[in-house]
Formats: sequence, structure tokens, C-alpha cells
Amino acid sequence: MPKDPYEALGLTKAATAEDIKKAYRKLVRTSHPDLHPDDAGAEERFKVISAAYDILKDSETRARYDAGEIDGLGAERPRRQYYRDFADASDNTYQQGRGFGADADPADIFAEILRNRGRSPGGDSAGRGFSARGADVSYTLEVPFLDAARGAETRITLPDGQSLAVKIPQGTEDGKTLRLRGKGASGFGGGPAGDALITVLVRPHPVFRRDGDDILLTLPITIDEAILGGKVTAPTIDGPVGLTIPPGASSGQVLRLRGRGIGHAGRKAKGDQKVELKIVTPPEIDAGLRDFFTEWRKTHSFDPRVDLMKGASA
Repeated sequence: MPKDPYEALGLTKAATAEDIKKAYRKLVRTSHPDLHPDDAGAEERFKVISAAYDILKDSETRARYDAGEIDGLGAERPRRQYYRDFADASDNTYQQGRGFGADADPADIFAEILRNRGRSPGGDSAGRGFSARGADVSYTLEVPFLDAARGAETRITLPDGQSLAVKIPQGTEDGKTLRLRGKGASGFGGGPAGDALITVLVRPHPVFRRDGDDILLTLPITIDEAILGGKVTAPTIDGPVGLTIPPGASSGQVLRLRGRGIGHAGRKAKGDQKVELKIVTPPEIDAGLRDFFTEWRKTHSFDPRVDLMKGASA
């Protein structure tokens, strides 16, 4: 198991926050045990990448790891102490009356330290029981696109039949892992329970797509709306809104609806909705429309491919 979270995600310390997010999403798809039930090593790989992502996704936690204050699992690194630290202390019980001089063997000093710990009230002793934290348990939860975008609450049923409420935060991305503290396996000897790690898989939507915090939408418009412009109704993740089509619009033109994208709890700013226009002809062309364009073609020589052909031959 890699102890370096950067190594676990296949990154270097120069990785950006976006690099970290992309690497994690990719690895979740290839390592989640629920997605690969026949892969014996999937669960262990998933635990490794989840632990690594927990360290690196938060800028403060990442900085502490880079500074050596915590290890690859997020545990505090103990301050290193050497036998000289004890030798220089004014109340040094390991030197007084023990015959440890300047040339004492460090192994003897450490042995004495361990013996004194065993005698102390807070130290380890032979009669003290063993306790350990319970294991983390991984689950996969598939949620509708709009529930992930707007936030929702759902329930999952655990293998033991227990029902567990899961809150899907607003703006949850595909592949994000939610951590439910204390909802994992029971601890040993009175130790705390582990956590439930729930990887959210967002189902595709038939209309909306997501790009970061922006929502992408392809909006069909008629020929007359493209030429003359007009007001139409466009769907958003929060409901339909009015949209003005400018005269002379073309397929592929993108209009922006400010603040109609993804939001996050605690943030005022939201993403935008980008609306790509697509001109759609009627399913049946009537005689009047055909006659109009036949006459229009005779008197107009507009060619939208002129620049394209010039570029191809350059």
C-alpha cells in the first residue's frame, strides 16, 4: 500500500487541485469493488485512493502533509525525540540514579523509557485490554443527475438490513466519496466504529450535461427563430426560464444564462448554463416554404463555406 498519497493517485507534488480531482475520478471507475466484484484487489485499491484523496483534496490537509505534520493516512506524526533530549532535561529520571553518563548506550536509555512508561498511570501495561477502531466500509450509490446538482436526501440499505440516511450535498460530482462518521464496522474492545465511505455515481441526464459548475444544454430552434430572433423557453436545472434568441443566430452559437448552473452550500456564486443553439427544420417542408427558399436562392449568393475552403487549401 503506497504511503504517499501522491503516488497512490499517480501524481506528483506539482499536481493542481483539478489534477487531483480528475485522477481520483478515473481511479474510482477502475477500482471500486462494487463496479468490479470479480477483482479481488479492487477493495484494497479503493481504500488506498480514497485515503489519498481525503488528504489531498483539502488544501489545508495537503499543506500539513507536505510539511510532514501528518502521515499519508492523516495521522499526526509524533515529534521525534532522541536520547539526548532526555539527557539534557533538568528533571531527567532516566539519568538520575541509573548510572547513565555521557557515554551511555542509547539502547539502555530507551529500554528504561519503556519500563517507566509501563509503570506510569497513562502508560501501556500488561493488564490493559486491546482496543481498535472499526474498519471503514465502502458502498456505491447511484443518484439522478438533478439530485446531485440540487442536493437531496436518500436512504440506502446495508447488507445487515440496516437503513442508512444519506444526504447528497448540492453540487455533488460524479465519483465523489461521502464519509459518514461512525457508520462503518464496529470497533474492537470499546474502540470507535469505522466510517461508511459512499461513492456517488451520477446518472446521465437526457437533456443536461455538466462541465465543472456550468450546465450545458443543446436547444433546438426553428429557421424563423434563427433568422428573425425571438423569445423562447429553455429548461434549466431549477425550472424553465425565458431566453432571447438574437436575430441571425446560427447552429453552434452559445448563449449564456448567468447563475443558472451548479451551486454549492455556503457559496453565493453559482455556475452558468451554456445554451448551444441548434437549428432544426420542420419534419415536413410545405410548398410555401419550399417556394420561398427557391426564389430566395435565385437572388442570393451567400456561401457559409467560403472561409472553410480557403483554410483547407492554405
